[in-house]
Amino acid sequence: MLTGPELLAKVKELGDVSKSELVRECGYVSTKKGGTERLNFTAFYEALLSAKGVSLGADSAGRGKGGRSLSYVATVQGNGNLLVGKAYTAVLDLKPGDEIEIKLGRKQIKLIPLGSPEEE
Repeated sequence: MLTGPELLAKVKELGDVSKSELVRECGYVSTKKGGTERLNFTAFYEALLSAKGVSLGADSAGRGKGGRSLSYVATVQGNGNLLVGKAYTAVLDLKPGDEIEIKLGRKQIKLIPLGSPEEE
């Protein structure tokens, strides 16, 4: 999927083509279970707006369930556990079974996905 200046250049290069062809040529296509293609118009238009410098607010990466903004604050539970919710693991693209290194510092806890650049 093209983004930024590359996306703008490709749109300009293609000129007067159909919207479907424009989305397809810029790489905003996925394959359904049945093998048919799906054009991702929303992702294309969001990338196009972003490339033109138009911001529609916070990215969805900083949003939890129902579109609420993530607070990046957690509360220790009564049993001493600290829960990191699904919305936060989604921001890091973590999947079930992924491992996290826990680094303890002075009055801080750092969670680092194993294999990430910061971990090395």
